[in-house]
Amino acid sequence: MDHLTLLLSDSATVTPMDLTEWADAERLSGWVREATSDLLGAVSDFSAADERWLGPQLEVVNPPIWEIGHVAWFAEWFVLRQLHGHEPLMDGVDQRYDSAAIDHGRRWDLAYPDPQQTANYVRRVGEALLGVVADDRGIDSTHHYAAYAVAHYDAHCEALAYTRQTLNWGHLAGWSAEPTEPGIPGEPGEEATRPEVLTGDAVVAGGRCLLGASRAQPFVMDNEKWAHPVEVASFTMAITAVTVAEFEEFVGAGGYATDSLWEPDGLRWRNQVGATAPVYWREGSHGWQRRVGATWVPTALTPHEPMVHVSWWEAQAFCAWAGRRLPTEAEWEVAATTAPTGERQPWFPWGCGEPTSATAALGRAPAGPARVDACGAGDGPWGHRQLIGNVWEWTSSTFEPYPHFEPDAYRDNSEPWFGSRKVLRGGSWATSSRYVRSTFRNYFEPHRRDVFAGFRTCAR
Repeated sequence: MDHLTLLLSDSATVTPMDLTEWADAERLSGWVREATSDLLGAVSDFSAADERWLGPQLEVVNPPIWEIGHVAWFAEWFVLRQLHGHEPLMDGVDQRYDSAAIDHGRRWDLAYPDPQQTANYVRRVGEALLGVVADDRGIDSTHHYAAYAVAHYDAHCEALAYTRQTLNWGHLAGWSAEPTEPGIPGEPGEEATRPEVLTGDAVVAGGRCLLGASRAQPFVMDNEKWAHPVEVASFTMAITAVTVAEFEEFVGAGGYATDSLWEPDGLRWRNQVGATAPVYWREGSHGWQRRVGATWVPTALTPHEPMVHVSWWEAQAFCAWAGRRLPTEAEWEVAATTAPTGERQPWFPWGCGEPTSATAALGRAPAGPARVDACGAGDGPWGHRQLIGNVWEWTSSTFEPYPHFEPDAYRDNSEPWFGSRKVLRGGSWATSSRYVRSTFRNYFEPHRRDVFAGFRTCAR
């Protein structure tokens, strides 16, 4: 059997797992409690009269009072009401929190219950979810939709994290305020005591490979379904994501002022927003600083962290300057899932073991991204580091359906966005560890730089 055939051997080494094996009632109940606590924790420093409950009207954020109510409504609608026939737990929730019916711009103009009533609604939905998970009354799809609701909580908790970054509200309660790299002195210009960061490329063999989720995985989103063959040529991809120091070189070399580095649409975006440097960056008396949460940190203190908060257009311009390119999503997934032997593991780059702090920077435990050489136990089969966690990674691919795509019950999850967004992979430091996997596809418009997105490059 040659290598090209081996690359198609997906299910031979992956034992199918039922959803209730992966997350039994006790574990799923724990997730519901955590998700409810995380959602309310995202606004736990708001006073009852705090103006941040509404916040400024921007394209890239939602009013927090709408967002937490919407997340609870989603779980109530799909699990409690549609599946189990419960009555609404608050009057007027459909007219207030249905994202498909309430245009983004109208969300600042609605009449909301006060923050305490809203928080109580979130708690009541959580308690009711616990009830149906403990006793599904024979409706065996309860587990699936409850897990879907938890994933929705996780997505919005991360969205609230980058909302706080966007609006300069500081880190979530309990997160430390200022990131520092171990071994990096506090004064700009001093040399780091820790060895230089991991660098270089790793070659990935190509062939007829599989792209997409395996049916052995107990829970995936509609846009991951299902594994199908694609042709991937051999390619060379960076072992780590692009660092703050590397991107600072691009900035210092006039990357934002050199029109020839920017694609036409990217150039229009750059000129429209007046981008002359990354968002949340400023020049201080000792050089560049970047805002992390509400704290300004010299880039000299975190040179080996991954570059974060860059748009797809900025990533493309950097690649043009560096003589590199972004990976396709198929290349990224092959590097994360398919070993040199041809064995394919669709869960995580290190195998099917769940993420830990040794394998991935996930779960909002740190104050921000880790160094790009951290989490070595999570290296992929070809030697790439942090394919999961730390920063979402832009790929060159446009978000499109896989063959035989069928939308989930929540039709707005994927279908409306095909063709208009770019694919990101891998998760970030603010992503829940239960939310992401090697086959997971995130997707944003190419101008978005508020999300926790970075990138790695491939040789041309």
